[in-house]
Amino acid sequence: MAPGRVRVEVSRIPAGPATAPGNTPEELRAQARVAVLDEAASVLLPEADVLAFASTGSGYALGYDAESELVEQLRDRWNRPFYSTCLSAVAALRSRNIERVSLVHPPWFGSSLNDLGAEYFRSQRFEVVDARMAELPDDPDDVQPAMVVDWIAQNLSPDAQAVFLGGNGFRAARAIHPLERRTGRLVLEANQVLLWSILRNKGETAHARRHSLHVDVARRIRRQRS
Repeated sequence: MAPGRVRVEVSRIPAGPATAPGNTPEELRAQARVAVLDEAASVLLPEADVLAFASTGSGYALGYDAESELVEQLRDRWNRPFYSTCLSAVAALRSRNIERVSLVHPPWFGSSLNDLGAEYFRSQRFEVVDARMAELPDDPDDVQPAMVVDWIAQNLSPDAQAVFLGGNGFRAARAIHPLERRTGRLVLEANQVLLWSILRNKGETAHARRHSLHVDVARRIRRQRS
């Protein structure tokens, strides 16, 4: 994570009663309400310079327009730069002029979130070549970078210009470099693009470009599986 340049503090968002191994779209939308985020941010302010909402699933569940409105509202409300995962992913793909993207999600996302992810990027005029849940262990603690690299390399569509690894609890950051070397494609990961977006918009564009988007970031929403 950009050692020596960024200090990360985490405030987890309380979830309601668990009804499934992963959050449903309805639960994720409920967790993305202003009142809920106010409570989470209250333990970070006023010390925090920047606030970030690290939840790919919430962005998918809200949709691009609603997520954009939420980000603008919270920037004004807290008088701080505020960023979210999916908006950052869209900005990163556009910065590289990507048109065709493959989405890879962890197995705990479920089909609903997987489909919402495809819909999210299509709404922004990307051609989603495919959106798939990787055949990996269903427990985030059991997922190893080599597993991610092997599965994606074996299943990646030849039509994809880039791969987005969605899910801030999907421990895939260490798979980025070996996967790019193996596939020759741009690989973006949820936590990586979130930190890239923060650095770019905090006057550190040169630093972000020097790392070619390869900056790991802490995930972090309560239910890391989303």
